[in-house]
Amino acid sequence: MKAVIPFVTQLADDGTAWLHALRAVMPEHNLSPLEELTAEQCAAAEVAIVVNPDPADLADLPNLKWVQSLWAGVEGLLADTRDANFAIVRMTDPQLAETMAEAVLAWTFYLHRDMPRYRKQQLDRIWRQHPLPLPHQRTVGLLGLGNMGKAAAKRLLQQGFKVCGWSRSQIDIEGVETVSGADGLPQVLQRSNILVCLLPLTNQTHGLLNHDTLGLLPNGASLINFARGPIVDTQALITHLNSGRLSHAVLDVFDQEPLSPQSPLWSHPNITILPHISAPTNKQTAAAIAAKNINRYLSKGEIPPSVDRTRGY
Repeated sequence: MKAVIPFVTQLADDGTAWLHALRAVMPEHNLSPLEELTAEQCAAAEVAIVVNPDPADLADLPNLKWVQSLWAGVEGLLADTRDANFAIVRMTDPQLAETMAEAVLAWTFYLHRDMPRYRKQQLDRIWRQHPLPLPHQRTVGLLGLGNMGKAAAKRLLQQGFKVCGWSRSQIDIEGVETVSGADGLPQVLQRSNILVCLLPLTNQTHGLLNHDTLGLLPNGASLINFARGPIVDTQALITHLNSGRLSHAVLDVFDQEPLSPQSPLWSHPNITILPHISAPTNKQTAAAIAAKNINRYLSKGEIPPSVDRTRGY
C-alpha cells in the first residue's frame, strides 16, 4: 500500500513543478497536494513535504512528526510554527552549496575587477583604465561557515584570494583563518576588503551588520549579502555608501521581497540589485534528497537531523 505524503505549498506554478519533480523520484508513494487529501489521510500523515507553506494548512495535519522543507532557509517556517511540536528538516543539498559558491566567486570577481566603476564609466562614455590588484592582495571575509561557507571558501582559495571567516562556534577550514564568537567578528570585519554574508537569520544575526559593525570594515570595502535582508541595517549601509567609506554593495536579499519599485535601493549608484538568484534550489537534486530522507523514515523510523528551534538553524 502506498504511503500518503502531503505536499504543502502556497506556490502556484512553481509548486506544480516541484510536485512533478518529487513524484518522479517517489513513484512508490502517493504524493498529493494537501487539498486533495481526505480528513482521514491528513490525520494519518506523519511526514509532509513543504515549500513556503501556509501555517494554517499544517494545522490540518495533527499527527505530523516532521516536515521536509525544500528550501535551505527556514526562518519563516520556524516563526510561523513556533508552538508546533513537529521537527523541521531543512534542505541540505550539496548542489545548493556549490551553486552558492559559484555565485560568491562570480560576484567577488565582479567587485575585484572593479566592474561597477567601469559600468559607470560606460554610462558617462569615459575611457579610463585603473590598476588591478592581484587576488592575493585582497582579503575576502565570510560570515557563516556552514556547507555554503565552506564551499565558497574553497572556490575563493583556488583563485588565489586570501580568505578569513567567522561563525558562531569555531569551525576549522584548511587555508582559511577562522574565528568565532563576539570577539572574533571584529577581527574578520577589520580585514575584509570584500565581505560576504552567508549567515542564517536568527535573533542573534538580525541587524548584525549595523552602523557600528559596518564601520569596522576597511575604507573602500564592499559587501555581498547572499543571506537574508534583515541581517543588514539598510539605512546604515546607505549611510556608509554615501560617505564613501564603503564602495559598493551587491544585494540579493531584502527586508521585503520582491523589492518595492519605490525602494531607493534601485537607483543607488553604489548598489547592485539581484532578485534573490544567488543559489536557486535545483528541483531534481533536492527532490532526490527529500525522497531519500522520507524513505529512510518510512523503513527505519529515522528522522533526519532537524533544525534547533532555539538556535534557529
